[in-house]
Amino acid sequence: MKRALSAPIALFGGLTFLTVVVFADLNGRWTGTITTPDGNQLQVVYNFKVSGDTLTGTAESPQGSFTIDNGKVTGDNFSFKVTVEGNDYPHTGTVYKDSCGLDIDFGDQKIHTTLTRAAEGQIEKFYRSNQSSE
Repeated sequence: MKRALSAPIALFGGLTFLTVVVFADLNGRWTGTITTPDGNQLQVVYNFKVSGDTLTGTAESPQGSFTIDNGKVTGDNFSFKVTVEGNDYPHTGTVYKDSCGLDIDFGDQKIHTTLTRAAEGQIEKFYRSNQSSE
């Protein structure tokens, strides 16, 4: 009887471990460039925090810092919205090892961008370049 229970328990433990390893980690800082529907390019920083299936954090651009709302994570896929000046911008994406594919809905047009995990010193450079453009 002990042996009969050991195999399923070991299998379940192994599958649980593989599930954790397969899903990439979305937590942390991610940077990229968004080309808006009117052609402007914005450097952005997303600060993601995942707790269970809930995604929180901030989105930062030269226009300021905005809260991530209604964030959800399902496996490697995630979604959230950012509200800027009363307008909601739904985001959907997929996280990979060192990048995220991100789609942003601007209402009449959707855009796609790729975010990369922020390297040491990259965030400071982002903030310096945004201060000089003000």
